[in-house]
Amino acid sequence: MAQQTVDLRNLPMIEDASVAILLSKWYPEIVESMHEKCRDLLIARGAFVTSHKLPGTFEFPFAAQTLAETDIELEGIVCLSVVVKGETRHFEAIVDATTRQLVQISCEQGIVIINEILPVLDKQHAIARSQDDQFNKGIEAAVAAIEMIDWYRHIEPPLNYDAVDLH
Repeated sequence: MAQQTVDLRNLPMIEDASVAILLSKWYPEIVESMHEKCRDLLIARGAFVTSHKLPGTFEFPFAAQTLAETDIELEGIVCLSVVVKGETRHFEAIVDATTRQLVQISCEQGIVIINEILPVLDKQHAIARSQDDQFNKGIEAAVAAIEMIDWYRHIEPPLNYDAVDLH
């Protein structure tokens, strides 16, 4: 398995950014390892982090939508879970539907959503991606959230033509 580390040098500060982490209760030892790495890096870069443990991955879109609509300070959501392929199509249904819905919520609500749902063929693949090392996917999720929040903070707001005096 080819693994790459993410470059933490020159990672921007995101002072006072509000970020929610959604966690699935399934495979808690794996998800919690990713959660710790993600949370610690977000806090180190200045974010205020809240964590929400949910019954499963399929509940992420509802939680993300609810948080995006009710928390006006929220700048990002990170989704952490593991879905292991079994003998049925349940795996594909959960991962595909959840991914599509999270993308839709992100675009419609104008909020950064980072999807670090690990769709794996067996539990060992997830364990390999959640070790206490630089390859932990929680780090990758935090870096993506930090970079996207920083990017979003620096784009020009759209011009409101109603507020501009053109005469």
